[in-house]
Amino acid sequence: MEFRPCIDIHNGKVKQIVGGSLKDEGDQAAENFVSEQDGAFFAGLYQRYGIRGGHIILLNPADSPWYEATKAQAMKALAAYPGGMQAGGGICPDNAEEFLEAGASHVIVTSYVFRDGRIYFENLEKLQKITGKEHLVLDLSCRKQGEDYYIVTDRWQKFTQEKISEKLLEQLSGYADEFLVHAVDVEGKAQGIETELVKLLGNWGRIPITYAGGVGSFSDLEQLKQLGQNRLHVTIGSALDLFGGSMPLEKVLAFCNA
Repeated sequence: MEFRPCIDIHNGKVKQIVGGSLKDEGDQAAENFVSEQDGAFFAGLYQRYGIRGGHIILLNPADSPWYEATKAQAMKALAAYPGGMQAGGGICPDNAEEFLEAGASHVIVTSYVFRDGRIYFENLEKLQKITGKEHLVLDLSCRKQGEDYYIVTDRWQKFTQEKISEKLLEQLSGYADEFLVHAVDVEGKAQGIETELVKLLGNWGRIPITYAGGVGSFSDLEQLKQLGQNRLHVTIGSALDLFGGSMPLEKVLAFCNA
């Protein structure tokens, strides 16, 4: 299990938010932490620790008055750690190459591929032709409905009809180098992981998967390692000491590398 860091940017600031609270209207979100440092600071820190494969997420839509400030932060972070981090948030064929050229190792896509409740394979193929499979991450962030988890889009606000299953993971793995999965209902709450989702992802485990959502303690990390069969990578946001939490980064790295 690898630790995969994050830099979430909203309204031009590095933040940790409660995932389910994000609203495009008025660019609102319930905030857990707002950093006085910029994206480049965190990217440089991750580089010094030799932590690769983390993600920079732009949490404002392209039509937001805050988008350009958020994008500028992301670009500074990519420049500070060339090839060390992935970038996502509104990725499409028109801008994917720009983010890769700016230093992203991969681009992360959701809403361009998952829209109107379904998968647009023609869009996925169009994007893959630009990035190559080796530079593409599919964001399968999801929320629970009934007994199952369904992919959500548009900054986690819209449900699709696409249920997370081993069949879906297998189907999509031919197009992407990795998956990123935020368990949105527990994202930013640091009150425990989505155990059933973790089991499902760990049982499959054919390509790298980064899980994010709910990790608030080392017992949560232990549970994630066991239920995920040590196949999943992990992101920790609000619970990490860098973002005002109680889990020291160095201890997290030691645990994940053990």
